[in-house]
Amino acid sequence: MTAMPGSVIQTTIKTKVSPGLESLTVVGSPRALFRPLGLLRLLQLVSTCLAFLLVAYKGAWMGAMANWCLFSWCFCFSMTLLVLILELGGFQSRFPLSWLDFPITCASYGVLFCLSSSIIYPITCVRFMAHGSVRKSAVSATIFSCIACVAYVTEVAWTHTRPGEMTGYMATVSGQLKVLESFVACVIFVFISNPHLYTHEPALEWCLAVYAICFVLTMVIILLNLGNCNNIVPIPLPTFLCGIAFLSVLMYTTAVVLWPLYQFSEASPGQAQRTMDATCQYTRPHAVCAWDRHLVVAILTGINLLTYIADFIHSG
Repeated sequence: MTAMPGSVIQTTIKTKVSPGLESLTVVGSPRALFRPLGLLRLLQLVSTCLAFLLVAYKGAWMGAMANWCLFSWCFCFSMTLLVLILELGGFQSRFPLSWLDFPITCASYGVLFCLSSSIIYPITCVRFMAHGSVRKSAVSATIFSCIACVAYVTEVAWTHTRPGEMTGYMATVSGQLKVLESFVACVIFVFISNPHLYTHEPALEWCLAVYAICFVLTMVIILLNLGNCNNIVPIPLPTFLCGIAFLSVLMYTTAVVLWPLYQFSEASPGQAQRTMDATCQYTRPHAVCAWDRHLVVAILTGINLLTYIADFIHSG
């Protein structure tokens, strides 16, 4: 088409923007920061940053559990900051991962990380602190962690309730279960970070292998969807997802039997009662003794088995 001399041709690109969270799809403008989702993510950013700074500045952390909380707040802050930078700069099209899946995945992990920190930090650290400025900072950090958790929950819930909006795999029930499965496995790894908890029995080493193999398989599925690489799977994707879920159910079933059997049965080297574990009598207040770690891992193993069963039923 040829334009007449002296005329001006204008091209207008219209982007459908629905009310609510998706209004932030108006990218490349600072105004997007003051829309509903932008304000929500600012709250996430500020809350996680303050929680981390209050604990780090006052030195209000002790032991591996507090290190986990610091990592959680730092991880959530970094992911939210990355999402904000990409959206404000309009770089979604250049981002190598699926933008339908990446923000909801970050928010889902944010819920779990902040929720765990909001529970673990006061139980393992705050309650053992003497009254003073350090304890006040620790309590404030816990409050900000709870605020961040609520903000992430709001984003996830709001994403699921958008009518008529296209969503990726990670926003589905199966995708959310994958996030939960991988997160629970990460927490299990934190509690069995000491090799002495499992190296004395081959059955317990098998349990560790179960946690690691299932975690890797779950992360492969998540990364395949984030990277839009589902076409490299040689079989139909639903069959692949169902098969992985079924294999994970079988493996976790063995772990949910073997871990308690070898950790709490008097017929094995385990301790049936907490009082039988000497480490629980002489451990430092903020530390988690071996018997408590065994119990937490047993509970988390059961939780992940139920999650994989739900995933298998939904995938099938």
